[in-house]
Amino acid sequence: MNEVQRGAGRKLLLIHGLGGSWQSWSAVMGPLSAERTVIALDLPGHGATPAEHDSGTFEGLVGSVERYIADQELDGIDVVGSSMGARIVLELARRGRVGNVVALDPGGFWRGWERTFFKTTIGVSGRLLRAIRPVLPMLSKNAASRTALLAQLSARPWALDPKIVATELASLSTTPTFDALVRDLASGPEQTGPAADPARRIVIGWGRHDRLCLPRQAARAKAAFPSADLHWFEASGHFPMWDQPDETVAVILAATQ
Repeated sequence: MNEVQRGAGRKLLLIHGLGGSWQSWSAVMGPLSAERTVIALDLPGHGATPAEHDSGTFEGLVGSVERYIADQELDGIDVVGSSMGARIVLELARRGRVGNVVALDPGGFWRGWERTFFKTTIGVSGRLLRAIRPVLPMLSKNAASRTALLAQLSARPWALDPKIVATELASLSTTPTFDALVRDLASGPEQTGPAADPARRIVIGWGRHDRLCLPRQAARAKAAFPSADLHWFEASGHFPMWDQPDETVAVILAATQ
């Protein structure tokens, strides 16, 4: 898998969400790498990592990350995930493959109509971004269009760095496994726990204004992983590292010290 490594110190693995890349972490990479050796991956089918035969499924992606950890002799590494990546790190904790875990707005805890809501809204977003891909750089520079495009994912989309927005939207629009993963995530089983090693710390972070993985789902995540601490990002949407980067860094460093 393509990876970017920065900094020195205790190793920390970052796993992005659906349609993202290692660059999804760009707002927090600098501060984190000042304290840790940060390894940010491109999941298979995302960024610069080619898709594998099963990369259109959640189980396939978990298996790919699990093999990467084994091949690189990183068993017990501290991990941070966002969205789908947050669900991946919780699953790795359940399997006992990782150290301390920070899961930011994890998917996999939707029920009933929430599954249809997730599948419909994110699916429409994916199709729209593919249709307007040539003009995404221009739209990312304008506060009004940023707000329209990212209203579901950010509490303050107009305030986001246009470069971060342009990179993320381009990645979403070019991920070949996007539609397959949306179908698999929406129809698959709910994420289960608990962590195999309760001595490892787990922090589940959730944005109060998350309009994709709704805040009501946080209670289910906490029930599945009862040893976890639940941290609310009061001014954040689905991506705390975008909306509240300083607080996100503080939460990650405290959980993985």
